[in-house]
Amino acid sequence: MTIAFDHRHPGTDERDWVAAAPWQSAPALDLDCDRVVVVAAHPDDETLGAAGLIATARTRGIAVSVLVLTDGHASGEDGAAPSDVARTRRHETVDALAELGDGIGLVFAGLPDGGLREHEAEVRSAITAAVSTAPGARTLLVTPWHGDGHRDHRIVGSVAARLAGAGIRVVQYPIWMWHWATSDDVDTAAWRALALGDRAHAAKVRAVARHLSQMTSPSPDEPPMLHAGMRSHFERHVEVFVDDVGRSDDVSVDPSWFRAFYERHDDPWGFESRWYERRKRELVVASLPQQRYEHVLELGCATGLLTEQLASRSARITAVDVVESALAKAHERVPHARVLQQRAPGEWPDGRFDLIVISELAYYWSTAELADGLRRIRASLTPGGELLACHHRPRIEGRSLAGDDVHAAIRASGLFRTVVTHAEDPFLLEVFRADDEEAR
Repeated sequence: MTIAFDHRHPGTDERDWVAAAPWQSAPALDLDCDRVVVVAAHPDDETLGAAGLIATARTRGIAVSVLVLTDGHASGEDGAAPSDVARTRRHETVDALAELGDGIGLVFAGLPDGGLREHEAEVRSAITAAVSTAPGARTLLVTPWHGDGHRDHRIVGSVAARLAGAGIRVVQYPIWMWHWATSDDVDTAAWRALALGDRAHAAKVRAVARHLSQMTSPSPDEPPMLHAGMRSHFERHVEVFVDDVGRSDDVSVDPSWFRAFYERHDDPWGFESRWYERRKRELVVASLPQQRYEHVLELGCATGLLTEQLASRSARITAVDVVESALAKAHERVPHARVLQQRAPGEWPDGRFDLIVISELAYYWSTAELADGLRRIRASLTPGGELLACHHRPRIEGRSLAGDDVHAAIRASGLFRTVVTHAEDPFLLEVFRADDEEAR
């Protein structure tokens, strides 16, 4: 959501927040992780929202890296060149992080300030790269809260939430909420609180002071972005994080929806008639790195058109779908296939496979199901086995995941490495390979 607020207004008095202290009832933030990756939409977000967390993590020996997506050049002094503002804000960020501990990684993505909605794919790519640097590590991904009211924060929070699972836990920090909301407005059910010790608190105070450009009035008749009232929200001995990845729209599609869709359509999704679908199937098969596979698993086989082509490249094939009528047609096309009516990933076929194909299916799963599905896929692959994923890229109404989100989650999981990528505006096709070791 986008909230109408004005940073020039005094906003909610910090004394009102302290009097209500809604964070007192929040459970403590769990820092049982191998590393922390903090994402900022703008320079100083990471300091305001998570400097205490960063300092605490480093004190405990937890690895920390920071990704700053924009240079915040839209909030400079009147008449200042964007490049000068960007340079200043980058230096301030470096200095601020130096106050919080040694060995903190830092990456600047240089995306447009205020324009992250138009560059969502780059946001997703940057965050995915940040969390993919240590495969297998338990990662706490910390980002601006998607409900914070600023559209850049909304985009960053929403993209990050879709990466949750398979070793990645996501929590989000509010910034502007403290300005426009009151204690009566907030739902604390998903809040997690981090009490700051004296050392971490002092480090945060010093780090905030390094963002001097944001405490300077851009013009004589305008207050600074971080005026005293705004800064006071970040001088507490506690930081608040929101753990609400389980959004109301983040649910899987019920099998009854698919059954009803097949009943209403003779050619669901134009599998039989559309050149787009035929061409995509040809590209899927052409992208397979191996000439021959021993045992292929196809998840969401539908009426078996792709199953038939995969069967020509494999000794055995198992085809899974939730719709009985679709499976009947698939079996007619490929009589020797093992066809199973199952609802993946909750239900899963037995056996080991050297190729698993998931095409136009995973964005119908919830974020939690996607994480579970990736673990099951990895456990079902033979050493060196491959996962082929192909998904529609434009967002489907009512779905929390888009095709790009699915593929970003696969890459971010650390369970696979990418060996083939084919990207077009309508769809993304990738082949991933498991490490040459026993499945985890």
